[in-house]
Amino acid sequence: QVQLVESGGGLVQPGGSLRLSCAAYGTIFTIYDMDWYRQAPGKQRELVATISRAERINYADSVKGRVAISRDNAKSTLDLQMNSLKPEDTAVYYCYANVLRTILPRGPYDYWGQGTRVTVSS
Repeated sequence: QVQLVESGGGLVQPGGSLRLSCAAYGTIFTIYDMDWYRQAPGKQRELVATISRAERINYADSVKGRVAISRDNAKSTLDLQMNSLKPEDTAVYYCYANVLRTILPRGPYDYWGQGTRVTVSS
C-alpha cells in the first residue's frame, strides 16, 4: 500500500508564512505528478499547485507569487512554501500523488493524504 502523510499546518496571522510537507511511504516504484489541493469550508476542493516528476510546475492564479511547490524524488517528499498568507487561504490542504507501485497491479494509482488544516486569522 501507499500512504501520504502531511504536516506543517496550523494557525498563522495574515501576512505570515507556513511550510507544508508531505511524505509518501509504501510500495512505491515511482511517483509521477504530485499536487497540493485545498478545500475551504463550504467549497469544493481546488488545485493549488502541481509539480511533475520532471519538475514542471503550475500554480492556481489565486496563489501565484505567494507559494512555491517543490519535491524530492529520492525521498518521495513534497513541500509547499506559502508566504503572504491571506484569510482566504484558510482551508484543509491535501497532498496528492500519482504512483506506479512495485506490486501488482502496478497502476499508476491516485493517492491522497489525510489533510492538514491551515487557518489564517488575526
